[in-house]
Amino acid sequence: MPIIPQIAASTPELTAIFRDFHAHPEIGFTEHRTAARVADMLRRWAVDEVHEGVGGTGVVGLIRGRRPGNRRVGLRADMDALPIMEQTGLAHASENPGVMHACGHDGHTTMLLGAARYLAGTRDFEGTAVLIFQPAEEGLGGARRMLVEGLFRRFPCDEIYGFHNAPNGKPGRFALRKGPAMAGASFFDITVSGKGSHAAMPHDSRDALFAAAALVQLLQSVVSRNVPPHEACVLSVTKISAGSAYNVLPESASLGGTLRFFSHDVRELAQERMRTICGGLAIAQGLKVDLHFNEVFDVLVNSEDHAEALLAAARDVLGHDATDGNQQLVTGSEDFADMLQQVPGAYGWLGHAGTLPLHSPSFLLDESMLPVGASIFARIIERQLKPALS
Repeated sequence: MPIIPQIAASTPELTAIFRDFHAHPEIGFTEHRTAARVADMLRRWAVDEVHEGVGGTGVVGLIRGRRPGNRRVGLRADMDALPIMEQTGLAHASENPGVMHACGHDGHTTMLLGAARYLAGTRDFEGTAVLIFQPAEEGLGGARRMLVEGLFRRFPCDEIYGFHNAPNGKPGRFALRKGPAMAGASFFDITVSGKGSHAAMPHDSRDALFAAAALVQLLQSVVSRNVPPHEACVLSVTKISAGSAYNVLPESASLGGTLRFFSHDVRELAQERMRTICGGLAIAQGLKVDLHFNEVFDVLVNSEDHAEALLAAARDVLGHDATDGNQQLVTGSEDFADMLQQVPGAYGWLGHAGTLPLHSPSFLLDESMLPVGASIFARIIERQLKPALS
């Protein structure tokens, strides 16, 4: 089947909702306006229960099917924006300077709202749909906070699903990977503490800047010379800071970056090598090197059975030839992985027109995908909570 007709008829309203969210982006854990709008619409559409303040600014809605049932299926969308100055030139561009929906979370939220309106109106399923509008996905731990505050204790789910927009120039195509699918991520910070001196007298220093520059190169050997070639791993130094004058060797320097991995063994291997390199450089240069890791994202692992269920829902909307269950590993990370650690499920990617990358100040989400995504969300519920034959 194509886009669900009732959802297709609501496309103008979905577009207006999306543009409103896009014009009013909010950073993680500050999504007060977004959350209030979501809760208001859910109540207006007669969703059975609407809970606000879950995990800070999260919202959870419950829709019960026409037939009683004990099974509960979760659908999740993220709501937060990024600290980016928008450069799209859209009429509905961000009205909040320095904040932009550059990852399409405004679209994800709109898609789940479109599904909510349809499901609340039809209720052609047996059991309960659990709609999770999550805050702070962009590295701030929104999923973990919801879990710590009892998300699945308060709103139990037997399975859970989500997906992300993919600006790959392939509109109407849906892809996922079974098993490990998206990378786990550690962020790291390194502080080098040495001895400052006059730049004309470097022999009086313990040059922290020199050591930091050496670390940038040495750390690149971790993947190429330590991680087995059949294992995927990425290590990127993304920032370095030291000094404030032309004629002073600074006494300290700092750098940071990210490590991406698809197994905990690889993470431990890479982190141990990083510790060894930092410790060895400290001894060689006669200074101090402190390394700290922040475990931000776990590896996202799709259950095989639930991946098939998500693909089936996508095929209902897009057609059999428009889905791919063998997507390449994605080195980006997603904190939906934390939810999948507690409840089995699957996560995929919905392609759309345009190829400007996610997190670009010029990123554009293809609005024609809004009713498509809403229909896929709705079909997951109708398939997984299909009434038993009487």
